Amino acid sequence: MVCLGNICRSPLAEGILKAKAKKAGLSWQIDSAGTNGYHTGEPPHPLSQKVARLNGIDICEQRARRFSGEEFKKYDKIYAMSADVIDEMRSIAKNKYDSSKVDLLMNESRPGLDLDIDDPWYGPEPGYHQAYKLIDEACDAIIEKYGLQEKGSSIAEKDAGKNK
Repeated sequence: MVCLGNICRSPLAEGILKAKAKKAGLSWQIDSAGTNGYHTGEPPHPLSQKVARLNGIDICEQRARRFSGEEFKKYDKIYAMSADVIDEMRSIAKNKYDSSKVDLLMNESRPGLDLDIDDPWYGPEPGYHQAYKLIDEACDAIIEKYGLQEKGSSIAEKDAGKNK
């Protein structure tokens, strides 16, 4: 999960997807980063923490870190919160950039629309609630899409073992 500063949108996305994956019994590695280093080492924005907490998710232990090209070796899928973030990721990663691993997060719940999740940093609390709502919707779609694939392959692997 990648945004600009790794203090508003991507910490919410990391927290939401981790909670949903855990509830679904999935052992996914989920992380977040920002394309700029302005907030490295800082906790998520207080309003991101508040909105997450209001929805039963604790993100206060997260710390902002900067995105690097090494993420493409480490992760199967990298979601950007907005198109400008994808441009920044491409610039940072240079020859390590792999477009097959990158998508806008909102394309999971609203395929092909290429919608951004607005950065709530510039506004009041309602923007954080709106960002949470959109991220939550996209994370539900991710769990439904990839979680079922993983569960299906686990079941198929167990069934194959029974037939040996």
